Amino acid sequence: MDSTLVGRLVYGLARAVAIAGGVMLSIVVVIVVVSVIGRALIPFGLSAVPGDFEIVQFGVLFAIFAALPLTQYLRGHADVSILVDHLPLRAVVVIEFIMDALMLCATVFIVWRFGAGMLDKYGNREVTFILHVPLWWTYAAGMVGAVCMVIVSAYCVVRSFMNAISRNPVKPEVGLF
Repeated sequence: MDSTLVGRLVYGLARAVAIAGGVMLSIVVVIVVVSVIGRALIPFGLSAVPGDFEIVQFGVLFAIFAALPLTQYLRGHADVSILVDHLPLRAVVVIEFIMDALMLCATVFIVWRFGAGMLDKYGNREVTFILHVPLWWTYAAGMVGAVCMVIVSAYCVVRSFMNAISRNPVKPEVGLF
């Protein structure tokens, strides 16, 4: 974790969103278990949770987007270290900066298109089939993690740029909790 105030704030934001995603995923697991038990006990008068598929889709979407910012902050995305392990440190930190910049570009693009989709669903007043929940709510929930990812990605670009131009760069390492 970064020792700067901004670094600690960005880490706190990413961690809070990841925890919210974990809570959501736990809720989804409980709903799936209850629904499966309800289906198995239909002969005894029980039933599945109404709209369980919709709830699972919404919850997993939120959980995935919520996990991305912390993963980016901690450098947890997959990389091909076999290619960079033999390069000089300066090349490694420059590559890290380029990869962070590309991730920021990709994240901004995703948020832009995700936002356009959300506005489309809102404008069309589309709802889910069983629960009749407005679809734009799902997009809005995903946007929480996606916007957080833009913030974290922008921070990571600055962090890796400062490391790349430093007189004594530090090898990028995967962070731990």
